[in-house]
Amino acid sequence: MGDSNWPQVVLIIFLLVCVFLGTTPVLNTALQFLVLPFHAVKNHYRHAAPYFPNVAVIVPAWNEALVIGASIDRLLTLGYPPERLRIYVVDDASTDDTPAVVLGKAAEHPGRVFHLRRDVGGEGKAHTLNHGISRVLAEPWAEAILIMDADVIFARDSLRKMTRHLADERVGAVTAYIAEGSEDRNYLTRFIGVEYIIAQLASRRAQNVLGAIACLAGGAQLHSRANLEAIGGRIPTGTLAEDTMTTFESQLKGRRMVFEPHAKVYAEEPRSLDALWKQRLRWARGNVQLTSIYKRLWFRPSRTHHLGSIPFGLSWFSILLLPAWMLLASFSLLALLLMDTNIDEVAFRFTWIVAACTYIFSMVFSVQLDPAHGLRSWREALLFPGVGAMLVMAIAIFPRTSGLAMTDLFGNTSEQSRFAFTILLYLWGPVSMLGAWVARLVERLPGGRFFTGLLIYFFGYGSLLCAITVDSYIKEWRRADASWVKTEKVGRVVS
Repeated sequence: MGDSNWPQVVLIIFLLVCVFLGTTPVLNTALQFLVLPFHAVKNHYRHAAPYFPNVAVIVPAWNEALVIGASIDRLLTLGYPPERLRIYVVDDASTDDTPAVVLGKAAEHPGRVFHLRRDVGGEGKAHTLNHGISRVLAEPWAEAILIMDADVIFARDSLRKMTRHLADERVGAVTAYIAEGSEDRNYLTRFIGVEYIIAQLASRRAQNVLGAIACLAGGAQLHSRANLEAIGGRIPTGTLAEDTMTTFESQLKGRRMVFEPHAKVYAEEPRSLDALWKQRLRWARGNVQLTSIYKRLWFRPSRTHHLGSIPFGLSWFSILLLPAWMLLASFSLLALLLMDTNIDEVAFRFTWIVAACTYIFSMVFSVQLDPAHGLRSWREALLFPGVGAMLVMAIAIFPRTSGLAMTDLFGNTSEQSRFAFTILLYLWGPVSMLGAWVARLVERLPGGRFFTGLLIYFFGYGSLLCAITVDSYIKEWRRADASWVKTEKVGRVVS
């Protein structure tokens, strides 16, 4: 090749590297599931032992009259020594019947259920929790503090499965498996159920192996007294991701976080796309904020903690920058196509074959981690990436002719239609994210929920999460209102 062609060669190599980098989230998922089996031999169980400390349960509640009574009743029936369990409901200036319900339970169970009232509320979950934590830590009784949401229901044996890890003084906190537990499930709650299997039973097991936990579940986090006192005796405020920041601060103090997959907690999740979008937007914006707060932490290994390790950083940024990785790969493929290099098909097939193999491996593995949810949500597990993505995977694995010289979906064989169809294949990632935005708009129309479900099945639940992440970028860049938005719960949880 002549010297005159070297700029083009350099550009092609650069674009191929971009395509490869764009597969970072897929490779991270594959690594996570390859690490997962090691949890059978590298876990905390050898250091755990039967242990029953005095546990103060702190339940933040704002207008939770529909769910708080059932939550208290279930807590009182946990398989845990009754004399070692106290329940503190922090009433965040509720305007419904929450105070009456809690006071009624306190009267029925004196010395076990307590009502703590905040006269001025609306500051967010962290402030509500801190009101209860300060009250609990002011007395010497509590040896551990369980932080939960007002609507969740703990399986009867869950608490004692969590406390056994606190027998090891190096452990600062334990988190449980939050499972989607709505009685009347719809397509969206089933998708969430599959997501939680992947994000918790798979991801957090892998994090146990690698030694760093990204986040203690907000609905079920058990702290030792010493751990809360080490981080100042309060939950950090000033961010939308107080759960994650608490997790980071605890590990920076040198204490170990443990995920207990066998402690099961049932939660009610959003049933509408708009409600899910608002919830996940808060989570995503919180992660963007924390990435900046801990900017000196990333990829700096430490002997005190593993938050600065390369595997943890890779995992964090694979999720945080997932839309950016997707755009990088898609537009690099498009550039290779426009350069007429004849290498774009190879890069395309590599990208989507790797994605297909990872998808099949991870889904088959995931549904076995929680067979009950996997059986109920088999359709959502199968269609998690979306029908459109599955078609793209099929084309990548089984191309009808070389060079993607194929007919389009409408049977056209002209050069222009084949070229347009190839562009659609290469840009499917950003197209699917746009489809998720459209699905949210459609839901607001009369009868729109049915068609919204069809759109999510077609464009994929993963693309929906990516679209929400993009929205979080935009909201943070615009410095939009970041007030804490409560997810409405009406007591649909069953266990």
